[in-house]
Amino acid sequence: MALKVLIVDDDFINRKLLLTLLKKNPLVTDMIEAENGADALEQIKRNGDINFVLLDIMMPIVDGVEFLKIFRADQANANTPVVVLSTDDTRKVEVFDNGANDFLRKPLKEEDLFTKISQWS
Repeated sequence: MALKVLIVDDDFINRKLLLTLLKKNPLVTDMIEAENGADALEQIKRNGDINFVLLDIMMPIVDGVEFLKIFRADQANANTPVVVLSTDDTRKVEVFDNGANDFLRKPLKEEDLFTKISQWS
C-alpha cells in the first residue's frame, strides 16, 4: 500500500527529521507538512487521499488532541491511522481516548517509526 503521510508538528526541525526518515521507507510515496492542527485540517481538505498521520501533541492554534477530536468526528477519517509523537507520556490516555491509533516517544528511532508504519498500513 502506498502511503501519503501528513506530518503535523510545529517544530521545523522535527518535520525535516521526519521527512528524512520517511524518505527511506519504501511504503511512503508522498509527504505533506503542517505546522499545527488547523493547518493539518486544511491540508486534509486539500488532499483527500492522505492515508497516514504523524501527529505532535503540543502545538499552537490547534493542538494534537483538538485535531484528533475534529479529525475523528468526520467518518471519512475513521480508518486513517494516526500515530502521536510526543515527549510527554502523561498525555497517552488522552490521545487514545480521542482516537489516536498509536504513540511514539520523541526522540524517534527510525526502527520504531518504521515498525508503526508497517503495523498500521
